[in-house]
Amino acid sequence: MSKQKLLVMKFGGTSVGTPPAMAQAVEIVRQARQDWPSVVVVTSALSGVTNLLLQSAQQAMQGTYHAAESQLRQMHQAIADQLINDMARRAQARQEINHLLAEFTNLCRAIEILGEATPRALDAVASLGERMSVRLLAAALESAGVPAQFVDSTQFIVTDAHFQDAHPDMEATKRRVRQILEPLTSQGRVPVVTGFIGATTEGVITTLGRGGSDYSAGILGAALPADDVWIWTDVDGVMSADPRVAPEARTIPELTYREIAELAYYGAKVLHPKTIRPVIETGIGLRICNTFNPTHPGTRIVSDRSAESTVVKAVTAIRGQRMITIEGRGMLGVPGVAARTFAAVASTGTSVPLITQASSEQSICFAVPSNTTEQVVAALTKAFAAELADRDIDKIWAAAEVVIITVVGIGMIHTPGIAGKIFTALGRDKINVIAIAQGSSEVSISMVVEAKEADHAVRTLHSLILEENAHG
Repeated sequence: MSKQKLLVMKFGGTSVGTPPAMAQAVEIVRQARQDWPSVVVVTSALSGVTNLLLQSAQQAMQGTYHAAESQLRQMHQAIADQLINDMARRAQARQEINHLLAEFTNLCRAIEILGEATPRALDAVASLGERMSVRLLAAALESAGVPAQFVDSTQFIVTDAHFQDAHPDMEATKRRVRQILEPLTSQGRVPVVTGFIGATTEGVITTLGRGGSDYSAGILGAALPADDVWIWTDVDGVMSADPRVAPEARTIPELTYREIAELAYYGAKVLHPKTIRPVIETGIGLRICNTFNPTHPGTRIVSDRSAESTVVKAVTAIRGQRMITIEGRGMLGVPGVAARTFAAVASTGTSVPLITQASSEQSICFAVPSNTTEQVVAALTKAFAAELADRDIDKIWAAAEVVIITVVGIGMIHTPGIAGKIFTALGRDKINVIAIAQGSSEVSISMVVEAKEADHAVRTLHSLILEENAHG
């Protein structure tokens, strides 16, 4: 397949969520086929559908899910009626969607009877959004004269049984992807593939975690292999800050893999963090584009070597965090405190986005999402019960809500004094920094501020970015 130029394009929920949006996606695919001999499309569920499905599954435990079915039918039929011209094809698409909605009702009824929604059941429910949208998009492409075939990725994305956040088996996936997709592309057809979902070797449906359609595109890009992966969303690529907070934010034309990985991890919503790994490992081009402004070049993701040398590129914010501190003079020189701390945190299934520890070893401080705080503090209190009783640890406590602000730019590695400028700017604007962390890659510096100061901090640091880039 690699002999023929191949493009993978992924469309997010807002890019297919209404009749005009999906019509625009169809036109983008039609245009791409003029330049690319082979195109594979990955689609998300229609905007809002996955949330509605999962809410319904939770409500099913109380027997109150019935309203969602008619809402889902209306959303999908509105697109079918406007974009599928051929009456027989439209009737078939509507019939298939009705069949999937009947499956939704049966799953909700099973959840109602059992009185619980297991992770496996939630994945089965959540998968229905992509399984409906893929049928609409393929039929809409056919109506526009583009030979297309919907394909359910449960046929070839092979995962473990970690429901709701499954991990793909890349070797098994590669074999199946080529077996199933190569015949379609060689016939000149556009495979339209469900994003977000896969299946275990036994055929049980799994999902790749929220935002997993990006990941699906990365997996397919690596497996085929593609020459390029384009992620179509509703913004002009990756912005230098959230434009709702910093109105002067602008599109970043080029980012390195390391920079986009840091940005995705630290809260930039434009790309799912896992997407990057399969793309990096196979050296495939990655681009983020705007469905509603398709002539905009968007953001190109490149290898470290070819990146433009802007020092600092973006500032992000992860909101809804709390800092947990373990402190006590008895910790000094005691081996294994950090290991036991994070083993206790891991036992709750909580992700830790930032850690900072003083060299005196008298305290360990780290951030967790606010909604996990009580659970994490309880686990730590249990793990260190003996040390708390002996006063080797004085206390374990959580501060009020905070926000992690991260400044990202590969140029910081070679530029002395950037950290000084960052903290001088924050100090000048009287923004108090509670904690600081810098990874060994030196591509980013993270700092923790009070929630009420977060927007002010983002604007201050974004102004610094514009100033530095102007001088650069």
